[in-house]
This record gives sequence, structure tokens and C-alpha cells, in this order.
Amino acid sequence: MKTVENQTALLKAQQQDLRDAVSFALETAQKAGATAEVSVTKVSGLSVSTRLKEIENVEFTNDGALGISVYLGQQKGNASTSDLSECAIKNAIEAALAIAKYTSPDDCAGLAEKELMAFEAPDLALYHAAEVNVEHAAELARLAESTALEADERIVNSNGASFNSHCGVRVYGNTHGMLQSYLSSRYSLSCSVIGGVQDALENDYEYTVSREFDKLCSPIWVGKNCAEKV
Repeated sequence: MKTVENQTALLKAQQQDLRDAVSFALETAQKAGATAEVSVTKVSGLSVSTRLKEIENVEFTNDGALGISVYLGQQKGNASTSDLSECAIKNAIEAALAIAKYTSPDDCAGLAEKELMAFEAPDLALYHAAEVNVEHAAELARLAESTALEADERIVNSNGASFNSHCGVRVYGNTHGMLQSYLSSRYSLSCSVIGGVQDALENDYEYTVSREFDKLCSPIWVGKNCAEKV
């Protein structure tokens, strides 16, 4: 199985796990006599930056959290947890309920009308997997920066270049019976350099961003535009 296929399979498995966590949270809140809405996100990514054509930072991210809002009539309480075990979710709901009991009623608090909910949400094609490792990411950032630095002799320094790749899952549900989720991806490449003539200095930047890796503008385009702006 290809790496891209592995990535997609992993995200889909996470998506089902997160949907189960949201369903459990909603059921627990309903048993406590509350209406509720729950959202949870899980994002993983890679960020590589260069400065003066050398790798400066490599970062891997793997973040996620569940947030819940409970309503006791028109009293609202919020809580969140990054631990998605049943015990942690129960504790978060208990905390939200405790907050709601001491919150003043708000005429505008509560879920929107059920008829307004997007139970048939369209697929917006937000997820496009791509195989990008540290070496490839560094090559893209380095090429963008070197292109900018070499574009004009008045380019005297660099703030650096960076490539970022993030993929994630988002799930939303409420006690009207809604449970929706989607996968998403985001890729970007940016560069910033400094130009100078005598004592005068100027800096600017250029970037490209897309949900599809193959639709990013080239590193050379980023570098040339960055230098031209400066």
C-alpha cells in the first residue's frame, strides 16, 4: 500500500474514532438532562523552514481536542479535553454542567432550530492527500529562498522560507441528531527576504497556498515574486 493510501486510511480510521467520541459525549449529556453540541478536531502536519539556504527548523504536529457546550434550559456551560477516553469525556461534561448551573440564563443561548441544521452537508472536496517528506519540503523551501536571494544584488539578507503540510479531521454533532464530519488538507510555501541600498532596508514576502499540493505555485515563482516585491 502506498504512503498516500496509508495516510488516507489512517485519517478515515481517526474520523470514525472521533465520531464515536462525539456520539458518546452527546449520549452522556442527554442522560444528564441537557442539550448539547460537541466538536472535535485532530490535525497532524509537517513544517520545515530554511534561512540563508540552510534548514533552520523541522516541526511535526499532532494536535487534537474535544469541546462541548451543554445547555440547561438557557444556561450554558463549556468544557474541553484533549483526552478522548470515556472517563475524560465524562469529566468534561460534568465540568460543563457544573458551570451551566451557575451561569445566568441567556435568551440567546441554545441550539439553533433543528430545521436550520445541515443534515445533508455537501462534500466540498477539502481533502487531497500528498506524500511530502522532510527532504522534499526542505528542497522546496530552499529553492524558493535561493531564487529570491539570487534575483537581485540588492537582496542582502533573508527572513527565511517555509513549507507547511497539514491534514486533519473535524467532527461536529448535537442533540438534534446531527453528526457530520470531514477530512481536510492544506499546503503552503512562503518566502521573505530583505533588500537594501546604503542605509535603506526593505522587506516583503510571497506565498502560495492550496488544499492540493500539486496546485501550489512553484518555488521559483514564489522566490521571484518575493524579490520583485522587495
